[in-house]
Amino acid sequence: MNKQIFINLAVKDLQQSMNFYTAVGFTNNPQFSDDTAKCMVWSESIFVMLLTHEKFSSFTAKPIADTKTNVAGLFSLSVNNVEEMNKIMESGISAGGTEPTEMRNYGFMQQRTLEDFDGHTWEIFFMDMSQIPTQ
Repeated sequence: MNKQIFINLAVKDLQQSMNFYTAVGFTNNPQFSDDTAKCMVWSESIFVMLLTHEKFSSFTAKPIADTKTNVAGLFSLSVNNVEEMNKIMESGISAGGTEPTEMRNYGFMQQRTLEDFDGHTWEIFFMDMSQIPTQ
């Protein structure tokens, strides 16, 4: 089995969250989805598990962070070009997400921030390896 990443997110409205993540380019894997969890696929090795608060709480004794007012993590997704980054952002905003900051341009990398309904923060970025400064 190849190494994979599963990011688990507590969400208040499972269907609304699934619709949002579908809009920005994830697909649902029904094999690992039910009425308490939705497995959303970004690539062959990256998955986001959307979990109801009750389901999420069954994995930890700690309280669930209020990610609308606190940052619990920054998740970054690379894309192939600026156009793809902008398309994902437009789709995410149309699906009810927000863009809390302006695009950042580092010369070799452009980055935009997208938050879902629960405030989970995603950094969508394109990095042009040929533009990385050599020292």
